[in-house]
Amino acid sequence: METAVVIVAGGRGVRAPGGDLPKQYRALGGVPVLTRTLEKFVTHDKVDAVQIVIHGDDRNLYHEATSTFAGQILEPALGGATRQESVHAGLERLDGQKPRNILIHDAARPFVDHELVGRVISALADNEGAAPALAVTDTLKKSSDGFIEGTVDRSNLWGVQTPQGFHYEKLLEAHRVAERAKGTEFTDDSSLAEWHGMKVALVEGSPANIKLTTEADFILAEDRMLKSDAEQSGECRIGQGFDVHAFTNGDHVMLCGLKIPHDNSLAGHSDADVGLHALTDALLGSIGDGDIGAHFPPGDPKWKDAASDQFLSNAAERVSARGGRIVNVDITLICETPKIGPHRERMRACVADILKIELERVSVKATTTEGLGFTGRGEGIAAQATAMIQFG
Repeated sequence: METAVVIVAGGRGVRAPGGDLPKQYRALGGVPVLTRTLEKFVTHDKVDAVQIVIHGDDRNLYHEATSTFAGQILEPALGGATRQESVHAGLERLDGQKPRNILIHDAARPFVDHELVGRVISALADNEGAAPALAVTDTLKKSSDGFIEGTVDRSNLWGVQTPQGFHYEKLLEAHRVAERAKGTEFTDDSSLAEWHGMKVALVEGSPANIKLTTEADFILAEDRMLKSDAEQSGECRIGQGFDVHAFTNGDHVMLCGLKIPHDNSLAGHSDADVGLHALTDALLGSIGDGDIGAHFPPGDPKWKDAASDQFLSNAAERVSARGGRIVNVDITLICETPKIGPHRERMRACVADILKIELERVSVKATTTEGLGFTGRGEGIAAQATAMIQFG
């Protein structure tokens, strides 16, 4: 393994009031902070494994926040009373895999970007440690009893961020030594590495890579998430999906989430909802995240006779976790029977409800093939779907 990441998510977030939720599980733009942070590493092509460290009381919150990435991350490790203990727990959990590089990142920094992560990893080719940083630009003062005592030279001062990267074996050794040396507590891993004699290089940080600490931080972050499309000039992507199911013996078909009486049913491992399957693939296609079979294998007994709204809902969550917003979706059902017209509006409402979007953003249409092909012969139903997603 070349590069693994430890995401520290065991804190209580006492300076950022959020009801009963630690800050890493609070919603930011409708998505948990941890989900947004995790997505940046799971989708990075230079990251091979992600290890999250959590508080023992947060298991349910953790599973809710990471369900979108189930199977793509390691089982969580339980943290300790301090950040240092939590990082150590994550490092020890990876001891069997022994990656060459390890990145340590705070869960409460959801605005980290792929470029910054790449800079840290690249720096580890020639250095045993690397930390992103920004030069201090404010004038710094020392004080005594509330009065200015002097000015601090800022010419060589830097504000350090995460992820911080290290050679795994070196950092694990540093943590083990620090644990044996009682009374040694550090606020970040570059400080611990420095104490242990490691040389840590500085790489360019990002002004956007803020740590959410106070309520004011959350307010500013929400403002950032809610900026107008004109201000952000966000990217749009289009995904498409196509699916086919044959008729079999039965008394109804599932189409776009509705149970429609019919003299046949559709054959499939799940409920064979051809419309929702096509739309699920369209959403997954918009973010380059495989297809429905990759996430819900047809041979897995878990999905036997499963309702397809689960698949569509999961795809929508994946889009949201990557910062996408569904602009509109369009489904075309291709069949001779049943007649779609009498059910069209309820189908639209059902799809809108699953995706949690306005009805006007959902289109359901139907057509025939004029008696041609397998649909024309009444052997099954086909569906195609498109989805437009806006990012930023």
